[in-house]
Amino acid sequence: MKLKNILIVAEDLERSKRFYRELFGLSVILDSDSKVILMEGLVLQKRTGWEEEVGRPVLWGHHGGELYFEEKEIEAFVKKLERYEPPVKYLTRLDEGDPARKMVRFYDPDQTVIEVGVPMQR
Repeated sequence: MKLKNILIVAEDLERSKRFYRELFGLSVILDSDSKVILMEGLVLQKRTGWEEEVGRPVLWGHHGGELYFEEKEIEAFVKKLERYEPPVKYLTRLDEGDPARKMVRFYDPDQTVIEVGVPMQR
């Protein structure tokens, strides 16, 4: 078995596409009225379509999971985050206590938790 995609719900697909393109370099592979597939297997589903599919309202900001990215140049990435408009809301600012585990946590435009850390030693 192979995991193919991760789907997250978005209120405004254009806003979310811009966010993931400008901050993470994820370009669009497929774009429909209610769903967008980005590189790396991230799928954005419009809130109204998702609510129809599951028959329940979206619970924004539920903190039930996160998207995790790794970035070697984390300080440069944090500077890009700080310049982003509209401003990004942080859960934790850059934690530099352990150089092997530098990380930052913040929300995407629809309150999905994102963590960006330096690559872990494997």
